[in-house]
Amino acid sequence: MRKMRRIITTIMLLLGIMIPTIAQIKSPVKFAVKQKQVSEREFDVIFSGTISNGWHVYSTGLPDDGPISASFHLEDSRNVKAVGRLKPEGNEIKKYEDMFGMDVRYFEHSVQFVQRIQITGDDYEANGYLEYGACNDENCLPPTSVDFSFSGKVAAAKTDAAKDAAQADEKNAIADSSVASASSAVVMNVDTTAVSDLWTPVIDKLNSFGGDEGQGGADRSLLTIFLLGFLGGLVALATPCVWPIIPMTVSFFLKRSADRSKAIRDAFTYGASIVVIYMLLAVVVTLLSSANQLNALSTSAVANIFFFLLLVVFGLSFLGLFEITLPASWSTAVDSKADKATGLLSIFLMAFTLALVSFSCTGPIIGFLLVEISTTGELLAPSLGMLGFAIALALPFTLFALFPAWLKQAPKSGSWMVVVKVFLGFIELAFALKFFSVADMAYGWNLLFRDLFIGIWIVLFAWLALFLFGFVKIPDDHRGKKSVGKVRILIGAIVALFVCYLVPGLWGAPVKLVSAFTPPMSTQKWKLVDNSVKPMFSDYDEGMAYAREHNKPVMLDFTGLGCVNCRKMEAAVWTDPKVREMLENDYVLIELYTDNKKPLPQKLTVTEADGSMLTLRTLGDKWSYLQRHKFGSNTQPFYVLVDGNGNPLNAAYSYDEDIDKYVKFLKTGIENSKVEN
Repeated sequence: MRKMRRIITTIMLLLGIMIPTIAQIKSPVKFAVKQKQVSEREFDVIFSGTISNGWHVYSTGLPDDGPISASFHLEDSRNVKAVGRLKPEGNEIKKYEDMFGMDVRYFEHSVQFVQRIQITGDDYEANGYLEYGACNDENCLPPTSVDFSFSGKVAAAKTDAAKDAAQADEKNAIADSSVASASSAVVMNVDTTAVSDLWTPVIDKLNSFGGDEGQGGADRSLLTIFLLGFLGGLVALATPCVWPIIPMTVSFFLKRSADRSKAIRDAFTYGASIVVIYMLLAVVVTLLSSANQLNALSTSAVANIFFFLLLVVFGLSFLGLFEITLPASWSTAVDSKADKATGLLSIFLMAFTLALVSFSCTGPIIGFLLVEISTTGELLAPSLGMLGFAIALALPFTLFALFPAWLKQAPKSGSWMVVVKVFLGFIELAFALKFFSVADMAYGWNLLFRDLFIGIWIVLFAWLALFLFGFVKIPDDHRGKKSVGKVRILIGAIVALFVCYLVPGLWGAPVKLVSAFTPPMSTQKWKLVDNSVKPMFSDYDEGMAYAREHNKPVMLDFTGLGCVNCRKMEAAVWTDPKVREMLENDYVLIELYTDNKKPLPQKLTVTEADGSMLTLRTLGDKWSYLQRHKFGSNTQPFYVLVDGNGNPLNAAYSYDEDIDKYVKFLKTGIENSKVEN
């Protein structure tokens, strides 16, 4: 009973937080970190937290089936070890929580967690993080981490004790100041500061020019995500696992009651239940991820290789090599409960049965959507995408219940649904290649260059065209000697034309229609004509030094290896002769990849705008922090024009393929640069 009660409570919690989760990103807890020396070979790592009203942070040592306990973790450390357990300090509250069905311990308003560290060598490096959980009366945060990094040396002799104590105090002072000041300089391993005016925030100056020249990109992106999900739902309807179920289900509702209005209400309830079921999946994905974690998915080698393999499996299943199904016992059990239940519960269980039975067709589509959408880095993306998918999937059940006569005009089940599955299979295989490409670029493996990528796509879509024309068959294609339909031939002709369009890309043609998915032009091996724009620098400080020396304005291009819109801008806008001429002759172009996984020579500890500490481990981390800290933005593409001292010359520009607008953006920067000089 206790487990069942907790499952029901968890479901109610997910339903209750669905709207708040979609509405905003919450950050109710702020932690500062410092080091306190307690003896020659021991120091404390102290995490001091401030908790917003209504929220609480859970203490240490709670049961595994309870809330997230606070815990301490060491990683990539040298000559140190944790002594004893993590100690919570503050006004600890003990209370029974219905949500978890147990007594829990937590802190409100403020808390400190202290971990004693022992130094085991002459010098040391301590890196790690605190993980904690936080809830209020309605929501819970996913497990959240607070990074720390300290290093130093142990005194060689007692005569140096005073000197070492002074050094320890200096370290503590620097660590405290780095947490307290949001505009402080980069702190390197706590005991060294890299002070540079070039990193000073200019957010107010940038905003004084007005909004982004290419504004509206984020809104369009979210709308695109919803529409992509809606399109996925429409495609799922056309599969053999879903379409045949529609007339049977609608007929059931219409025959279930002599009262047609009640039958229509039941159909609406059925459609709403479908939306709730798929939205629950999206909410779980969202709750388990933060915005930074979703953004990290876009360039994580492990995640992208996993996504690559996942889409390959999904694609091959659509091509008929095997079928992905859930255990039959699941749908049987849910179906039997639906027969016994009454009222709204029976309708909800019927919708759940549909989700289970149709998984072999909807699963690959949902998986593709969640993979593609989650790697955008948008926290709202999974929820919006699945909302669109669920609405499209639920729509015909409601419409046919309202207008039963439409059922007679609806297309009958047939071989056309096999064509839809095969088409989707090739699409998933093609997109799988994109995720392998992202991992390949982010880690510098150089295995998949642009022309090889395009060559594989040519083979895949040529094979699809041959299938549509009837020259190639797959296991599920039972067409026999039946002639190929006109619509299928038309689609085959379109695919064949697409293949012809791709062919020049083997020798460096822009092929702008697919530039968002291919590796950048810089990876092209065979080039007949090269009209791509090449950056002068990929390091901020080096590029700025060159700009000051030659008295030229700078365009900072904050981009990403996995950024679709970045590739679109480079292929559709940068290749324009007027744009290319200004970028190459009038500006110092500095390209900064915010997802570059190359490790930094030395880790950097910095402070975010909210005062929290963050460890920068890669070049991408460094450039991403520069963009947030100096310019107040974390989206890509992000173009900002500055002078040699880092002062903005115009409003920033985001994604907008209007060439005239981009030319005006660049010209305004040049004119403002001349005024300053």
